[in-house]
Amino acid sequence: MFQDLPAAAITRFHDEAHARAGWPAEGGVHADKPADNPWSWIETNHRYNSLLWAEEDLARRQNVPDSAIAANKRAIDGFNQKRNDATEKIDEAILSRLAAVAVQGNARLNSETAGSMIDRLSIMSLKIRAMREQTLRTDVDAAHIATCQAKLGKLNEQRGDLANCLDALLAGAQAGSAYYKIYRQFKMYNDPKLNPQMYKNA
Repeated sequence: MFQDLPAAAITRFHDEAHARAGWPAEGGVHADKPADNPWSWIETNHRYNSLLWAEEDLARRQNVPDSAIAANKRAIDGFNQKRNDATEKIDEAILSRLAAVAVQGNARLNSETAGSMIDRLSIMSLKIRAMREQTLRTDVDAAHIATCQAKLGKLNEQRGDLANCLDALLAGAQAGSAYYKIYRQFKMYNDPKLNPQMYKNA
């Protein structure tokens, strides 16, 4: 049922996307897959995480006008909303495959969804890429390199553990011994009907 979704394939896609020309401004690897295929949403989620990461870096600049930072903050809000939307779509696509599975009476409820774990794997790949770049710098001392190498090792360990947990959750869900629910994010700050600072001034 989930032969096409091993965590190793997901983490490999995340890493390969970073190395591809045009990423993240352009997607394209899985864009032609139907929307009910998890891979199309895995790509969308990863793309917006990558765009979000870049904007977060830009928003920390101190040598640009405040208007530039305001534009970064607005972009961050938009990318974050689309990243969360894609995470929920991943879950919907996965749960559609599980519709016919009989959940056992003693099945374990997982507090985290498969989509949120895939989202975290995407973010981990960005952290790993950024930390690896630090280990390759030539303008810092050996202590900086050593510290970043140690952090890189820990990040890789954390990603490996998370990948194993994702595989275990999907295997358990397929067997009916584990399940999860989609817990909607209900982001309020982007909604002009729910953010009081927006609807008060409308």
